[in-house]
Amino acid sequence: MQLGNAFFTQLKPTPLPDQFWGSTSAEVSKLIGLSPDWEQDEQNLKILSGNAVLENKPAYSTIYSGHQFGVWAGQLGDGRAIHLGTVQHDDQTFEIQLKGAGKTPYSRMGDGRAVLRSSIREFLCSEAMAGLGIPTTRALAITHSTAPVLREKLETASVVTRVAPSFIRFGHFEHFASNQQYDQLAQLADFVIETQYPHLKDGEDPYLELLKEVISKSADLVAKWQAVGFCHGVLNTDNMSIIGLSLDYGPFSFIDATDLKFICNHSDSAGRYSYLNQPNVFHWNLVRLAEALLPLIAASDDEAVIDAKVEILKEILFAFPKKYEQFYQEAMRLKLGLPQVENALVEELVLLLDRNKVDYTFFFRALCNVVDRPSIQTISVVKDLFLDHQGFDRWLQKYLSYIPSEQASTIAAQMRRHNPKYILRQYLAQEVIEKAEQGDFSLLEKLQTCLKKPFDEQPEFSEFARLPPDWAAQISVSCSS
Repeated sequence: MQLGNAFFTQLKPTPLPDQFWGSTSAEVSKLIGLSPDWEQDEQNLKILSGNAVLENKPAYSTIYSGHQFGVWAGQLGDGRAIHLGTVQHDDQTFEIQLKGAGKTPYSRMGDGRAVLRSSIREFLCSEAMAGLGIPTTRALAITHSTAPVLREKLETASVVTRVAPSFIRFGHFEHFASNQQYDQLAQLADFVIETQYPHLKDGEDPYLELLKEVISKSADLVAKWQAVGFCHGVLNTDNMSIIGLSLDYGPFSFIDATDLKFICNHSDSAGRYSYLNQPNVFHWNLVRLAEALLPLIAASDDEAVIDAKVEILKEILFAFPKKYEQFYQEAMRLKLGLPQVENALVEELVLLLDRNKVDYTFFFRALCNVVDRPSIQTISVVKDLFLDHQGFDRWLQKYLSYIPSEQASTIAAQMRRHNPKYILRQYLAQEVIEKAEQGDFSLLEKLQTCLKKPFDEQPEFSEFARLPPDWAAQISVSCSS
């Protein structure tokens, strides 16, 4: 790591007894240049369980601060994440990080461990998001152990290996800004620009341009989340990636029945991180990042210069909602196969889905069939999802008027590339977890394979495309999930 001791603490992971492989990602292992038989090496199992470290690469955890549920939480840090270092492959650099490998100086009251349940959820969702084409950290492997870990109940320990070009968060900047460590703040910003945004380093105002880039990437990311029906659940500033990745999969959920006020984290009693509010929270978090960067952007003793920079920052931040809306409407245009953006049509549809609590993923995938082969049968499959049949009929008639009949099959094929048939539904994750806790990882492997190609028909995995059972609505997840 090229940053100094102010940014991290060197340490060693805490070994786990009786470590076993849970699952691995062939795609990620190829991405970072591992050999095809890397899992056969017992040393790799030890390293990814925290029982050994990479040679000549000391492990470390980083310090950061942040706002949690809108309140300044002060110093935080990698409480259960330990960085093993970086690897380079195909002109790309990747950080390797263990989540759940033991206590760090930033664990506070925690034990630094992850449980099998939460590791499976993070592993599957990281790879599912990649399959959907949504920017995300990746997951290389799960290892697990018989070691007991107490959460709401007694569970077993597990470690998930995460991979990303960078794990730097908004909270890293907030930490040094809040402590008036402006030299370190500049060093951090320069490091991010050098390694992640090198095209900015020779610009006239690289720190301001950095903020603009992060705003754009963040708007694009949350638009993709909203379009696919993904809810993160705990969008604190310390869970926001400086390079626009989906980061930290805790109490996440993909929406089943459309509910704009859906809250996937039972710890979020006020609904701050509801599905509908995610773009607003992104905006709020970006304001906090701008505040942290202000000492660099307005590095002057001249009040007039500072005031002018503040006005520029306000203008840049005020542009976020419009930028988000452009990304979102374009994503919805592609989902609906429209020749151009139609805001009113999209808004009418979303409100109709919400009022009728229609399954979000199933609706859009079934709509592809209506466009492809409009018939009583294909329309009935979709129409039966609604209680308000007349409302749906009115919307469908309006919608189909935008679809040229001579291009319908081509448009439907394009729509299927933007409307997944398979998502990581809560009940599927729960079924995988229950089997894995009994030592059977076969369903995990099967679902993982399916989610690599969520837009393909994959008839061999049709069971994973079913509407969720009634009991799925009772699944509850929290920040320990």
